[in-house]
Amino acid sequence: MIKSLKKSVNHIFLLGYLAIILFPFLFVLFSSVKSNNAEISSNPFGIPTTFVWDNYIKAWVNAKISTYFFNSLYISILASITTIAIAALASYAITRMRYRKMSTFLFQFILLGMLIPGNALILPIYGLVRKMNILDTHWALYIPYTAVAIPFSVIILAAFMRSIPSELEEAAVMDGLGPFGIFTRMILPLTIPAMVTVFIVNFLGNWNEFLLANYFISTDELRTLPVGMVGFRDAYNTNYAQMSAGIVYSVVPVMVIYAVLQEQIIDGLTAGSVKG
Repeated sequence: MIKSLKKSVNHIFLLGYLAIILFPFLFVLFSSVKSNNAEISSNPFGIPTTFVWDNYIKAWVNAKISTYFFNSLYISILASITTIAIAALASYAITRMRYRKMSTFLFQFILLGMLIPGNALILPIYGLVRKMNILDTHWALYIPYTAVAIPFSVIILAAFMRSIPSELEEAAVMDGLGPFGIFTRMILPLTIPAMVTVFIVNFLGNWNEFLLANYFISTDELRTLPVGMVGFRDAYNTNYAQMSAGIVYSVVPVMVIYAVLQEQIIDGLTAGSVKG
């Protein structure tokens, strides 16, 4: 009886927390299908009397949401994939080095990147991007997104690779595989859960990033979705229905990805500790 009561209290607490989190999103969701500002202000959290789906079409076309959306999508995907490739190679080298002191030093050196606040790196990154002459191009976002995510990615992938038994690699060596063959044909397939986790976390971070995209990109056709949404708000601040539709475009993909792949995130984050 006491255990069931505790479970009920926990569930009630979690449902209350969920309601608080979803409260702002429900306002935006309902507002995106209402007809005008008067209906939004008079009944902000009520179900619309008529569902105006044209708000999504107008927002997609008028505010160039489609351009911003696909800019964010391909930059986030490419940067996340590149980060995984670099971090996987670095993690394999660190965890399989013969010289333990050197591998420990390199691992700690990479992790130093996580000790520096992201905002403190804006000016140095800006200086490097300007010297490379890639300002106002997608390279100005792709390279920093890739580099900044490497320390976290190495933590996850290295922890997972350490949990892989060395006997498997010894058997592969007996079968004639070299270091590259072991890495591509054995280590990478076994590390897929951790790589999925790293990809999802990095993708979400790149998708939501605003500061670098706002400062480094000035051409409207090259802007990402978070920056484009600010311009949309300034241009259409009198039409809250279309503005809400634009916000839904920016939120829904992230929610869908996390809802579908949240188990892989948890499995990847805990796999190294459980197997180790």
